[in-house]
Amino acid sequence: MLRIDLTNQIALVTGASGELGSVIARTLAECGADVVLHYCRNAAKAERAAEAVRNAGRRALVVQCDVTDLGDVLRMQQEIREQLGSVSLLVANAVIQYEWKSVLEQPLADFQTQFASCAMQTVHLTKAFVPDMIEKKYGRIVAINTECAAMADPNNAAYTAGKRALDGIVRCLAKEVGCHGITVNQVAPGWTISERDRINHTESAPEYESTVPLRRRGTDQEIANMTAFLLSDLASFTTGAYIPVSGGRVMPAI
Repeated sequence: MLRIDLTNQIALVTGASGELGSVIARTLAECGADVVLHYCRNAAKAERAAEAVRNAGRRALVVQCDVTDLGDVLRMQQEIREQLGSVSLLVANAVIQYEWKSVLEQPLADFQTQFASCAMQTVHLTKAFVPDMIEKKYGRIVAINTECAAMADPNNAAYTAGKRALDGIVRCLAKEVGCHGITVNQVAPGWTISERDRINHTESAPEYESTVPLRRRGTDQEIANMTAFLLSDLASFTTGAYIPVSGGRVMPAI
């Protein structure tokens, strides 16, 4: 029987105070990892997510950081190393939220924040955490992308641009660090059902679901499952991949 086993690993999940990040953190803990839960502003939500990690029997460390600032990311890395150890599993999930508008109407600052929180976050995390992975000759990195990067639908140009920049960085990084036993992959969710939807009873979206071959929206748990798989040694020969978890709405061509 195959089992996702992350025992003896230390995972960092950025944006762990968010809807998806908290589920990813809990799932990694259930697979045996100790988890560092990053947040930028919402400490209370991060602490609640940490409780789920501890309830799974694993160590949890909550850290605050602005992932768009390299100096702050380096500070976070030092804090994690001193309190828990070196990170071997890295999930780049944080993103700055903004109001989607047409290119003509979108403020320029939104393009800048999306590039900072999608692309530059990954660069900063790489500079801070990959050296330790290289020293250990082992590491797993998963960047959370989006189906939007492939679909390029109207009114999400800033988000799409930021995530497509992320895609280029991840592909280059995978080729640069593969020789050190480090894999780098992307999980690309579709429009995902989160806890907010369950509370508000907004799980159903017929117009969107009609465009999905499986005729439903995916769940946060399904995104977390794919993330955990890519972080595990079951995926030890997979790197540089962009994997949609979108019910077939995105099917990358060969």
